[in-house]
Amino acid sequence: MSETESEGDRLHRLNRWRMALGRHAGDLGGGLSERDARIDGALEVVYGRGLGRRSQSGTLDPSQIALPEWLADMRRLFPRSVFEAVQGHAIDRFGMSDLLADPELLARLEPNRDLMKVLLTFKGRIDPRLADMARKIVAEVVDEIVRRLKPRMERSLSGRRRRHRAVGLRSAADFDLAGTVRSNLAHYDPQTRRLVPQRLRFNGRQSRRLPFTVILCVDQSGSMLMSLVHATVMASIMARLPGVEVRFVVFDTAVVDLSDRLDDPIDLLFAVQLGGGTNIGAALAYCESLITQPSRTVLALVSDFCEGASVARLVAAVRRLNEARVVTLGLAALDEAATPVYDRAIAARLADAGMQVAALTPDRFAEWLADIIA
Repeated sequence: MSETESEGDRLHRLNRWRMALGRHAGDLGGGLSERDARIDGALEVVYGRGLGRRSQSGTLDPSQIALPEWLADMRRLFPRSVFEAVQGHAIDRFGMSDLLADPELLARLEPNRDLMKVLLTFKGRIDPRLADMARKIVAEVVDEIVRRLKPRMERSLSGRRRRHRAVGLRSAADFDLAGTVRSNLAHYDPQTRRLVPQRLRFNGRQSRRLPFTVILCVDQSGSMLMSLVHATVMASIMARLPGVEVRFVVFDTAVVDLSDRLDDPIDLLFAVQLGGGTNIGAALAYCESLITQPSRTVLALVSDFCEGASVARLVAAVRRLNEARVVTLGLAALDEAATPVYDRAIAARLADAGMQVAALTPDRFAEWLADIIA
């Protein structure tokens, strides 16, 4: 240690060497801070464990599946220039270069959500010859999500039940037991003490025009990818319902309004740029500018609440929205698992300002919307 170097400077220098050397550093340096420990662990994944084996088996191995989530954490820890360099090394060491450039290898993989996440995360690095194939894979997975969600969403949002009216499309949820019994009393068999109905009755649904604007404001962080996919699908379904206006806004440090692309969710997903910083306050300020009827507006913020700009500005925006009687919901997750990782301290401040904060499955979100707009 030089005469002019303080003990703190010495430990900082040694810790930097420790992170550079990884597991070969031994006991070099002092205890790492929480942030330095995260950086050390993130670098170890790429440079310390030799996970660079290349898979030609036609499957994604666990390290490749986990790569999008790991990269989302890396974006938060490193400046953009450093992140891009480390990402390039990771793609090579995890064997992703072949996947993004080899049509035969990509064709052997089964379209599923893990593969979709990888393709959307690295869409900017996909060989142009594979672009159509990548879109087809993503479309196949998204279509499966649409097929599952669309009937449930339309049912939740299509209107309240209307009794004593016949309906063409019959469902157990609309079965009118009392009406069926009344209309079939003539078919009661006293010997067997059974009612043998000749005609079943169902309640129709009263269609309504939904007097609400629904604004989906979605964080582009890599960790929110599946929530982004589900938000995109739900927005495209809602946009086809009569009487509801849907606005779809994505953000990092910039804000992009993609409302005009809701007719093609695949095109929308490929238009989104994952990663970057986070300025939630600016995104909410933009959404405020879209509101013309506050009491008939729902604003759903889909984010991990890891604000990179002024938290005070963000909280103030939520408070203004709620004072204007806009219904606000903060979704820390919008996917099948609904198991979020998010900044709980900021989420608590937003809840104190009037925002409902939750992690919901798409089905539950549709039910929540139906309750609000009923």
